[in-house]
Amino acid sequence: MTIQHKLVGNAMQMAVCQVEAGQTVYCEAGKFLWKTVNVDVETRLTKPQGNQAGAPAAAGSLFSKALDVGKRALAGESLAFQYYTPRGGSGLITFAGVLPGEMRALELDGTRGWFAEKDAFVAAEASVDFDIAFSGFKAGRRGGEGFVLEKFTGAGTVLIAGAGNFIELNPAKYGGKIQVDTGCIVAFQDTIRYGVERVGKLNTKTLMTAMFGGEGLSLATLEGDGQVILQSMTMEGLAAALAKNMGVGDDKQGPLGGLLSGSLE
Repeated sequence: MTIQHKLVGNAMQMAVCQVEAGQTVYCEAGKFLWKTVNVDVETRLTKPQGNQAGAPAAAGSLFSKALDVGKRALAGESLAFQYYTPRGGSGLITFAGVLPGEMRALELDGTRGWFAEKDAFVAAEASVDFDIAFSGFKAGRRGGEGFVLEKFTGAGTVLIAGAGNFIELNPAKYGGKIQVDTGCIVAFQDTIRYGVERVGKLNTKTLMTAMFGGEGLSLATLEGDGQVILQSMTMEGLAAALAKNMGVGDDKQGPLGGLLSGSLE
C-alpha cells in the first residue's frame, strides 16, 4: 500500500502525507515539517528491515549496525533516521526539502529500484529499503557529486527533492545515452548505467571550457532505458549566486550612487 500524499507549493514544494494504521514513514533529520498529534516519532540509528509496512528497526548484530551507520557517515549523510507511525487511525505528516525547488514521489513496485543523489532523499515508507551505493573511485574523482548515491529498493513510496525545476528524460529516446552536468542529477532508475567521462581530449578547447565554461573537464553519462530526473539548479550554482550578491544589503545604489542605478536621491 502506497502512501497517500499531496505535493503543495511552487517555489519550494512540500509533501503532505496521510499515513494509515500499520504504516510507518522514515526520513533523514531536517526534512520533517509538521504532523498531527496522533503520529508518534522515534529517532534511531538503524534503517528499516524486512520490506514490510511498519517494519521495525533492523535487528542485526552490533557490527552490522555499526557498518551501516559508518557507510552513512562516510557518505556525509545523517547518522539517524526519524520514524513516524500513527496511532488510533490515520495521521498527517509533512516533509520538505532543504532548497527551493520541486519534489517527486517515486512509486516502487519491487521490480525496479532507484538511485538518488545523496542530498535528494526526503522520506520513504518503511517497506522501502535504503542503502548507500558508491559509484567507484574513478567516477567519484572525476564527477565530484556523483561519487555517493543512495539506493532504494522494495515496494512503496519514496519522496525526493531537488533545486529549481525538474525535467524527466529517458536516454533510450535520445540515442541511448545523454551527458549531464554532474550537479544536475537528482535520481534515476537502476536500469540506467551511470558514469563520468572527459569532454573531449585535453587541448586548448577543452581547457577553455573547463576554465570559463563552468562545466569542468568531465560530464556525467546516463545510458540505458529508464527514467532519469534532472534539476535545473545546482548546489554550486546557488552558492555562487548567493556569494556574488553577499554584502549588497539594502544599498542598491552601488559605488557610483544613484546616477547609474536609477535612483534620483
